[in-house]
Amino acid sequence: MKTIDLQSVVWKEGKYYVSQCLDVEVSSFGKTKKEAVKMLQEALELYFEGQPFPQKSEIQNPVLTPITLQHA
Repeated sequence: MKTIDLQSVVWKEGKYYVSQCLDVEVSSFGKTKKEAVKMLQEALELYFEGQPFPQKSEIQNPVLTPITLQHA
């Protein structure tokens, strides 16, 4: 069985925690951080079901940069 290491982020939005994978466009949510991560793992397992894991490129020294937008 092959494995892949994926990165995710979890934050609170209202009364739920949102979990999002940073490597593929998959996210989920739960009432607790633990539940949100568990639900994300299940969503990722379904996402990758029946297809090979993608090649991961390694990003070194990422920087979070704020961007300000204006709109009418």
